[in-house]
Amino acid sequence: MRYLYVFATLFFTVYGQMILKWRILKLNWSMPHTGIWDMVVSYTKFLLDPFIFSGFLSAFVASICWSMAMTKLQITEAYPFMSLAPAIVFILGIWLLGETFTIGKVLGLVLIILGVIVTVKY
Repeated sequence: MRYLYVFATLFFTVYGQMILKWRILKLNWSMPHTGIWDMVVSYTKFLLDPFIFSGFLSAFVASICWSMAMTKLQITEAYPFMSLAPAIVFILGIWLLGETFTIGKVLGLVLIILGVIVTVKY
């Protein structure tokens, strides 16, 4: 039960990152360079998209979950698990967004997982 808040933090962090990237791709959105007003209007529309808003809300919920985790665990116990976020995003990015799969990325993923195991166990 102590680690539930850490895994909730991971879930909401990963959700936020994945939903933002998916929506940016889906909307084909980029910041215009035609003037400050165009930038403000474009970014406001972007932020008001329900999926984008849920990504930012997810980041807020993740920070609350992390705060709760800090009441139950030492930071040296909890923080290594946060290293799993890039690994989870890597897997989901390939699976759901069609991102590139390279041997270098796989080796990095393996090193992350081994690092978490070593840090938590020893």
